[in-house]
Amino acid sequence: MTPLRAAIVGTGNIARAHAQALHHLASETGEVALVAAADTDPGRLSTFAAEFGVSAAYPDAAALLAGTEVDLVHICTPPGGHVPVALAALHADSDVVVEKPATLTLAEFDQLIEAEKQVGRFVATVSQHRFGSGAQRLRDLVRSGVVGRPLFALCSTTWFRDQAYFDVEWRGRWDTEGGGPTMGHGIHQIDLLLSVLGEWTAVNGLARKQARVTETEDLSAAHVEFASGAVASVVNSVISPREESYLRFDFEHATIELTHLYGYDDDDWRVTPAPGHESEVKAAWESGPTRIHSGHLAQFREIVRGLRGGSPLPVSTADARPTLQLVAGIYASAFGRRVIGPADLGPESPFYWQMQGDGPVW
Repeated sequence: MTPLRAAIVGTGNIARAHAQALHHLASETGEVALVAAADTDPGRLSTFAAEFGVSAAYPDAAALLAGTEVDLVHICTPPGGHVPVALAALHADSDVVVEKPATLTLAEFDQLIEAEKQVGRFVATVSQHRFGSGAQRLRDLVRSGVVGRPLFALCSTTWFRDQAYFDVEWRGRWDTEGGGPTMGHGIHQIDLLLSVLGEWTAVNGLARKQARVTETEDLSAAHVEFASGAVASVVNSVISPREESYLRFDFEHATIELTHLYGYDDDDWRVTPAPGHESEVKAAWESGPTRIHSGHLAQFREIVRGLRGGSPLPVSTADARPTLQLVAGIYASAFGRRVIGPADLGPESPFYWQMQGDGPVW
């Protein structure tokens, strides 16, 4: 089997996770090979290429796409650079894997969807927390009905980033990062929340600048309603010295919790059946998949499977858009001071075109 030829654009910290996962797949199955990389920083690019054995190194994405034929382009640049590279890669007849947030706005996201349709290629958004075995087991329990109806959820991303973190030129700016912790940090937990609870119907949110000198928020909180009747409380913070990522799902027949930081394993989950449902909930939980860490490797395995089968890559644009739409809804509610539904976030809304809409009043 001829290996799929992968390239990485942007060789900063997150690119290492991509390269390590690709190398693991190469040694595991031989189905993929990392053949090229690009970065505007020559020193960073040289170090990355030497470490991961990349022979074709380029100063930018355009040079890479012109110089090397690739099947899959991994975009690991700062968020503001995602869309131009993704569009160029699609039109160069490559599929795309893009880090979160995939785009800075809903308008840009819809550009990617339109480009997919035009060229017949696919865009996958990195949403690695969907692919750990615990999340797979949880969704299986929901689909089977063993845990009953979803009633309530907590989704907290309480992290810590000091002022020096935001002093990096592109961070904490609407035009280059698209938002604060709601957009750049909590979006991973929000995505996992939606993968379990499904369609959201209303959000009532607030955003604050509590401690950091930044254009964007450093804290947000929101109440979210779902088509199933479930409700959730969502908190996103980068001002919390004791860092934690926490999800809690209360169903009719069980509470299921996940406590971790930047990635989880099976031991990070806790299942508490309701009285009278102990045996069936425990049996269903223990019958599911195990020992799959919620990292890039798990998702990339599924992406390679999708490429081999000619199907949309997980997580597809159709799957990822509701997550970005909820982030936009939190901002729209916080800055407009009203409850927001998905229908309020079309092209007629300023929050479709930029996450800050008409601009927050701090």
